Amino acid sequence: MRAVLNILNFILGGFLTTLSWLLATVVSIVLIFTLPLTRSCWEITKLSLLPFGNEAVHVDELDPAGKNRLMNSGGTLLNVLWVIFFGWWLCLMHITAGIAQCLTIIGIPVGVANLKIAVIALWPVGRRVVPVEVARAAREANARRRFP
Repeated sequence: MRAVLNILNFILGGFLTTLSWLLATVVSIVLIFTLPLTRSCWEITKLSLLPFGNEAVHVDELDPAGKNRLMNSGGTLLNVLWVIFFGWWLCLMHITAGIAQCLTIIGIPVGVANLKIAVIALWPVGRRVVPVEVARAAREANARRRFP
């Protein structure tokens, strides 16, 4: 079922959103001072291409022992730069695609996935794209650790 939904996403606009993420990735490489944003661009490019079966998870959820205040504040600064340069237009692109896809009954699941990616497009630094099973296991392990 995931493969069918990913193909449907590609046909109904996922190709364009993925191209826009690839463009943001290339621009972040060309502009030297945005080079730290490149990994986040690439991670969300994968999510834009294959949204079903993958999930964007914050690094702190994947490795809670590796939390670092300095890295978190640096990530916040990078996210602010991200919103200024790339985030707003990528978010608008996903919102537009999501609304257009939701106009058809067959496109509703894909539209909802694009609206979820639109939220991630505003604040992507520090997120990794992992399979849904890995994300679920990380959340369960964190819950067990916090609530014994």
